[in-house]
Amino acid sequence: MKILGINSVYHESAASCVIDGQIVSAVEEERFNRYKHGKAARIDNPHILPLQSINFCLRDANLDIEDIDFIAFSFDPKLRQKSFKIDPISIPGDWGSIEGEKTFLSGLEQVKLSLNQALGDKAAEKLIWVPHHLAHAASAFFPSGLEEAAILVIDGIGENASSIAACGHENRLGVLHEIEYPHSLGFLWEKLSQFLGFSEYDACKVMGLAAYGQSETMQAAFSQFAQITDKNFTLDKELLRFRVGEFELLEALLGKSRKKNEPIEQHHKNIAAALQAFTDRVVLRLVEDLYRLYPSDNLCYAGGVALNCVTNWLIKEKGPFKNIFIPTSPHDAGTAVGAALYAYHTRCERPKVQTPQLTPHTGPEYTTEEIILAIEESGLTARRSIDSAIEAADMVADGKVVGWFQGRMEFGPRALGNRSLLADPRYATTRELLNRKVKHREDFRPFGPSVLAEKAEKWFEIGRQSESLKYMLFTCPIRPEKREKIPAVAHIDGTARVQLVDRQLNPSYHRLIERFEQRTGVPIILNTSFNDSEPIVCSPKDAISTFKRTAIDALIIQDFVIERKN
Repeated sequence: MKILGINSVYHESAASCVIDGQIVSAVEEERFNRYKHGKAARIDNPHILPLQSINFCLRDANLDIEDIDFIAFSFDPKLRQKSFKIDPISIPGDWGSIEGEKTFLSGLEQVKLSLNQALGDKAAEKLIWVPHHLAHAASAFFPSGLEEAAILVIDGIGENASSIAACGHENRLGVLHEIEYPHSLGFLWEKLSQFLGFSEYDACKVMGLAAYGQSETMQAAFSQFAQITDKNFTLDKELLRFRVGEFELLEALLGKSRKKNEPIEQHHKNIAAALQAFTDRVVLRLVEDLYRLYPSDNLCYAGGVALNCVTNWLIKEKGPFKNIFIPTSPHDAGTAVGAALYAYHTRCERPKVQTPQLTPHTGPEYTTEEIILAIEESGLTARRSIDSAIEAADMVADGKVVGWFQGRMEFGPRALGNRSLLADPRYATTRELLNRKVKHREDFRPFGPSVLAEKAEKWFEIGRQSESLKYMLFTCPIRPEKREKIPAVAHIDGTARVQLVDRQLNPSYHRLIERFEQRTGVPIILNTSFNDSEPIVCSPKDAISTFKRTAIDALIIQDFVIERKN
């Protein structure tokens, strides 16, 4: 059975191909069209499909649309019509309004037309609508290889719910409990990210900023609009006004909001800290409630909030579940995979695929001929390396910043060693160099370490094991005696967002770090996504373009080495 999965309703447009329950390919549209998140999350464009991602998935699987049995779309218009409630605090014609909802539903009706126009007259006949949160749940449970698990999904909004507690057993999913809008942790992060002068997509910046603040100074003000109750948690939509871009009522409680490029003041840091502390308490509470409903050893977790690696550490260490699995793409892009897997397991009576599908490397890779052509068109000169992993490690040990481009691209928001920028973690100045001259971003933002999996415990307090430690989804405390040895990856609170590098999962990247350890005594390398205020690079052309306009010292594409002349 061959299934094409699609996400295009809100943001993180993506596509995947699943054959007989196995993930063959998965990719985000932003990597191709170079527009962050694939497209704007507008009310009038759910039918704008990720066509380049779809075409890649079909081509990668060597399939035509005629070969596809089902097209699984990660949203259910009927569930939306049944459950969605109009928000009186909204802008006419936009999200939450009567007029806006009509526009949105009209766009969903056009999905079939878009499929037929792009893929052929009968493509829409294969369409299956998959509820958004079930797609999230499927994206976490089915690739885990677990026979059964409790499942938690937390994001901004699906059809109308903002969170579900669910369970998975063999090839079936069941919903145990839902939390509906406006009680949405995802929307709370979006609103306060904008209040702090960032975009609604910048939760990662706020998470990094939180470590610089004192949450208790804002606790009383925060409790005016966000409370933990006997049931779950509640948010005051009258004060938060999610659907309108204004902050007057919040400013009366929290102080002046920040405009983009204005200085970040201490009260902004305190707000970020209060938001992180509230999220920690709420998610831990939801996890404990889920365990009472479904007391499994295993927890599968997805949704945009599952990218909060600070909270993830807390529920891994303090929560009642012995094993936690978070997929490489827990945000909306992952629903393209989840929708396809859900369709497979509900439309096919075969047993669940028990083999864990844990590789993040499901995107494009490029031939030698394609790499040579991109280099020739750039006007740059490259040489072939006898051993590019060893050479990259030596460059980093000598203080250079290296663009490392290898094999298939990662699926999800983290670069995990195939589309990465690598640098030496031993010097505090490395962080400033990368933020200012390469990534062109705020100085407070931390960088993550990639560490040899077998050496990780000596450097970090890893705690309970999880496959998802390989995906840079948890912050772990750096062991106190090691902090001064790796200051470039140490956050102000003494933690780091760790990636455990497994020899079997990525042998060339593992060998690179082994070589760096031989040179320096440190089995760790600084790893950040290969980009500069843009989506992570996808093609050799993208990598060369980013190399040209930044202070990267060298670019290594497979075994082709390009060095900056000066």
